[in-house]
Amino acid sequence: MPSPFPGMDPYLEHPDFWQETHNRLIIAIADTIMPQIRPKYEVAIDKRIYEITDPNDSNSDSLLVGIPDIAIKRQSNNPNIPTGSVATLNITLPTTVKVPAPEKIKQTYLEVREMATKQVVTAIEILSPVNKRSGEGRITYLKKRQSILGSLTNLVEIDLLRKWESMPILNNSIQSDYRVLVSPSNRRPFAELYAFNLRDSLPIFPLPLREEDVEPIVNLPEIFGGIYDRAGYDYRIDYDREPVPSLSEEDRVWATQILQEKELRDN
Repeated sequence: MPSPFPGMDPYLEHPDFWQETHNRLIIAIADTIMPQIRPKYEVAIDKRIYEITDPNDSNSDSLLVGIPDIAIKRQSNNPNIPTGSVATLNITLPTTVKVPAPEKIKQTYLEVREMATKQVVTAIEILSPVNKRSGEGRITYLKKRQSILGSLTNLVEIDLLRKWESMPILNNSIQSDYRVLVSPSNRRPFAELYAFNLRDSLPIFPLPLREEDVEPIVNLPEIFGGIYDRAGYDYRIDYDREPVPSLSEEDRVWATQILQEKELRDN
């Protein structure tokens, strides 16, 4: 059964579904483009790791790398060092508290590499909350993004999340719920932006490679429809509830009408 929505299903932006959807999209895109680019190119699925202190705090994502102020090292046994002394102490009883233990977030992305040289020709990114919300995760991603944009590597950036700030472009007047940025290296600083909203269909776009290559087609509607069906989202999603993040009032009314027409929500 297909998604009831014509394009992106906003219910898949929920934290309970997004990571799975992200990973399924990565694999589905790789499987779709591979037959179109072989044998000259290969598609590699890679990952980067973020550590956040509190996964429920949208402002806490940070890369936890550092050196402790005091380190206790194990020493060899030395009979000349006293083992302790006897003293009378006033003991303060402790209170049990909770410390922010880091949680690792693994985020996958795609690289199209030339078989002969292993050089990365095109990077494909599907944005996640750790990329978009403020903090070290966004800063780290923006540094990688800027490095790609300053290189000979093509960039495809897919943003299917309504929440948080979009990735920067020079024309900031463009507003949309979702977007796909296609940036061929030979056209910079110009790029193609597919800006679309909840009520629109997902875009179909060419994947940039080398100038002499025929560009493979990324059919997002077909890819998305396939993963929705294979994941069984039609019976796993509770469409009687409101989506998270919430919709605008106008989109909420529109979505409710669609769900009622498809008998996925009670009147």
